[in-house]
Amino acid sequence: QVQLVESGGGLVQAGGSLRLSCAASGIIFRVNNMGWYRQAPGKQRELVASITPDSSTNYADSVKGRFSISRDNTKNTVNLQMNSLKPDDTAVYYCNVRGDRITIASPPAGYWGKGTLVTVSS
Repeated sequence: QVQLVESGGGLVQAGGSLRLSCAASGIIFRVNNMGWYRQAPGKQRELVASITPDSSTNYADSVKGRFSISRDNTKNTVNLQMNSLKPDDTAVYYCNVRGDRITIASPPAGYWGKGTLVTVSS
């Protein structure tokens, strides 16, 4: 049974930082693509960042230069370091795993965590 558990969300002031983590189980972690999505109230879920098994990364334009995705194949975790946070970054952030490479054009697929709420105050 695939399980993804996110952690690290919370309330932060604009300009601050947070680090999200996602612990995966029930999969062969090292061969899968991992992604972080977010969904703000009233908006569609959107890709924030993704990372391939060999740690190639992909970012949404809105977070380039501010967010960094990484993975630890020994601990089956994927992390999202978020710096210079803005109120527009407020959303529920979801961890995603799938076999195919995850790009902006990819439809939502694979397995999902339950999400962690990030709130950025102005």
